[in-house]
Amino acid sequence: MQDTVFTFGTRPVSLLEASVLAALLLLAFITLLVVSALRQIKARATSEAIAADRIEDLEEHLARMLRSQGEITGRMQTMAEVFSSRQGDMMRAVNERLDGMGHKLGLSMADTTRQTHDGLRQLHERLAVIDRAQKTITDLSGQVGQLQAILANKQTRGAFGQGRMEAIIQDQLPPSGYSFQATLSSGSRPDCLVHMPNGAPPLAIDAKFPLEAFNLLRKAQSEEELKQAQAQFRRDFTKHILDIRERYLIPGETQDTAFLFVPSESVFAELNENFEDLVQKAHRARVVIVSPSLLMLSIQVIQAVLRDARMREQAHLIQAEVAHLTADIARLNDRTGKLQAHFAQASKDIDQILISTDKISKRGRRIEDLDLGEVRGEAATSSGERVRLMAGEE
Repeated sequence: MQDTVFTFGTRPVSLLEASVLAALLLLAFITLLVVSALRQIKARATSEAIAADRIEDLEEHLARMLRSQGEITGRMQTMAEVFSSRQGDMMRAVNERLDGMGHKLGLSMADTTRQTHDGLRQLHERLAVIDRAQKTITDLSGQVGQLQAILANKQTRGAFGQGRMEAIIQDQLPPSGYSFQATLSSGSRPDCLVHMPNGAPPLAIDAKFPLEAFNLLRKAQSEEELKQAQAQFRRDFTKHILDIRERYLIPGETQDTAFLFVPSESVFAELNENFEDLVQKAHRARVVIVSPSLLMLSIQVIQAVLRDARMREQAHLIQAEVAHLTADIARLNDRTGKLQAHFAQASKDIDQILISTDKISKRGRRIEDLDLGEVRGEAATSSGERVRLMAGEE
């Protein structure tokens, strides 16, 4: 019993001490178990009491909930009835609004469809106009190309200028007032001779179109190129002026002044704006440079002169016709006087007829006023009145 079982630190522990210690530990463990069991029993009793209270509260709460549920159910039924009636009204209102919206939508769609069709039709029309315009532009482009090709060649360019001049003259003057490509005594052939009245010499017109020098002026990029182009322009125009003066100004056969026709207004404007020396040189040479508009005005003046000359030539015929017209007016005056006399006599006859009809009317009224019972007593009076009436008619 005194045998050492183990050593705790420096102290040896015997078997007896170990047994006592184990018994004490076991007792302490049992005591703890008992205390724990008592505590669990007490806690379970408390929990059961609490649970019972909770159950009672839950039952009471459940009862209240059931009562509330009944009330809620009644209210829900009432609300369901109200909602049902309101839902019906709402459905009717919604249906009416949907019908109205559908009708409006149909009208709107119809209007939109019509507008779309109108827009498409207008678009097609505009596209057709655009197609025609594009075709016209294409034709104009081709014509411009042809015109450029014509103007690039000197002969065709000269023919173009001459054709434009001839069109202006033919529009303003009668066929007897001009001649194209007439031959002069020197053998020269101006583009046109305009015949003047009273045996005066004709006016010579020649068309010139110095396009190359003008294009050089437009395309000049530097001062040197501009000077060269201006020199070329002066040379060309000077040659044309001298040619017209030498070939077409023949004393006694043509006028002492000739026209140099420039068929381009832009060339004419460039000449008058930047080449005043050429204009003065032309004036000194008795050559007048004209553009299409100035040529038209000049031809109109010539036309007025020709018309005045023709009127002077026909003056004696006009005077004779005026004399015949005066005689006719005198005869008409005499016949009108005779007709007036006839009208006066007819008016007098109508006045006398009116007097007779008035008397006849008065006699008829007097006859109506006579009393048949007093015919014998008034016979003498009637006879006297009749005699007076007959005397008045006479």
